[in-house]
Amino acid sequence: MNADVITAVPATRGRGLGQAAGAMFLVGTLAGVSGVIQDYPVYGGQALRYLLAAAVLLAVTRAMGLRAVRLTLREGALLVALSLFGLVIFNVCVIEATRHGGPALVGTVLGTVPLALALLDGRPSPRVVGAATVVVAGATLATGLGSGDLSGLMWSLGALFCEICFSLLAIPLLPKLGAVRVSAYSAALAVPLLAVAGLLADGGAMLRTPTLPEALGLGYQSLIVTAVAFFLWYDALPRLGPGTAGLFAGLIPVGAIVTGVVLGLGTPSVPDLLGAALVIAGIVIGLSAAGSSPSAEGSPAAGGRPPAAGATSPAAPANSPATGESARQSP
Repeated sequence: MNADVITAVPATRGRGLGQAAGAMFLVGTLAGVSGVIQDYPVYGGQALRYLLAAAVLLAVTRAMGLRAVRLTLREGALLVALSLFGLVIFNVCVIEATRHGGPALVGTVLGTVPLALALLDGRPSPRVVGAATVVVAGATLATGLGSGDLSGLMWSLGALFCEICFSLLAIPLLPKLGAVRVSAYSAALAVPLLAVAGLLADGGAMLRTPTLPEALGLGYQSLIVTAVAFFLWYDALPRLGPGTAGLFAGLIPVGAIVTGVVLGLGTPSVPDLLGAALVIAGIVIGLSAAGSSPSAEGSPAAGGRPPAAGATSPAAPANSPATGESARQSP
């Protein structure tokens, strides 16, 4: 292995760590704006959120000069499944789980994402699994155990399944499409699906003119929690692998706590702070274990240069450009 490869691997890994942490922290900030849009029709609001996010991301792909890529039937099916499960059904499950069991229950169940991704990531080391367990414990402590009925639990488990799909279904697509296009295409596909759900749930009342605070809240969801966070997450996945990247899902409640303090929505309790400390400790343990594993070596999923020769990635072949386009680009 030459010196260029040795220096490239820590650099791409460091970028992936920052992106994964940033993505999950931004998702956690969603809690701060939820109260602003709570009176807006849910499914119509989510359709607007993904419509704006898709428009921004598609504009970015055009500005980057990324051409349309011809997908195989399998790749097209994966993209539709990613949008259907990772975005649309996930939203339905979270909404229904909150109605039946409250936000604490669904937050607790979703807090197990790091452990689930660690267990599904090939042959995880016992240390990574242990670290993921610590992260889950911290997220659960910060969120609260919650309460609810069987329906709430089942909807929460459905949300957990969809959250896992959001990462695992994207991995085969990233080498060819790259993070920007996977984010843009999945968001665009979610719009008509959410519109149908809105029509079934609310009929003609699924959309209305938002108030100024609602418009700002929906804009924040679209631009920050969707466009920016999706790109960061999908660019980090092939650099780190789902097991290591999944550890950062524990930062979601941490992001919610910090946002609450900044916006003056409340002061964190002792369990909140202990939970955040456990999450951070678990991430540190997991990274110390993953840092010496081969899977830690990743190649970029978006950017402007091919990976250094010899660099490997769990998702992208060494000869695929960092933009995610295949070596033989289709028109």
